[in-house]
Amino acid sequence: MKKKWLSVLLAGTMILAACGNNAEESSKKNHTEHDQTQTKEQSNHGSHQHTLANGDLQEETASANKLPSFLDNQSEDLKLVYTAAGQATEVLKWMPCYCGCAESANHKSNLNCFIKKVKDDGSVVWDDHGTRCIVCVEIAVKSIKQAQEGASLKEIRKQIDNDYKEGYAKPTSTPMPL
Repeated sequence: MKKKWLSVLLAGTMILAACGNNAEESSKKNHTEHDQTQTKEQSNHGSHQHTLANGDLQEETASANKLPSFLDNQSEDLKLVYTAAGQATEVLKWMPCYCGCAESANHKSNLNCFIKKVKDDGSVVWDDHGTRCIVCVEIAVKSIKQAQEGASLKEIRKQIDNDYKEGYAKPTSTPMPL
């Protein structure tokens, strides 16, 4: 089952990557134009949504098993990436993101592109940043795939840092895995 899930995830990423080359350039441009000075609260489908001034939308759900409503009109592949991120928080919190979100959205790791935080009660505050950024999606998929193949967090981190060291934005200030 896990292998099938991984295959679907990788196929989805290839589709996103094929469609995302122009999206990546657009994403880099959009990240530099963000401003983080204020937030606006909305109610949607019984959950709490916050729209940040930088354009990112955050929504809280009861758990990682309940995806946010901002994914309702997204592709099944992207929903699968968010599902995987919700199950791989202990991997993604150690991986930096190289899309520019450290400056544009104050993200601390690749996890923040999908999840702002997991609360003590298990509820999840999701972030829609990853819905518009192929770099975020690629880093998440690569990291999760390597973890499923048995790579250590340090090995995964080294590979991500190497893959994105040139031609991408300054990484988030993510600490090295222990």
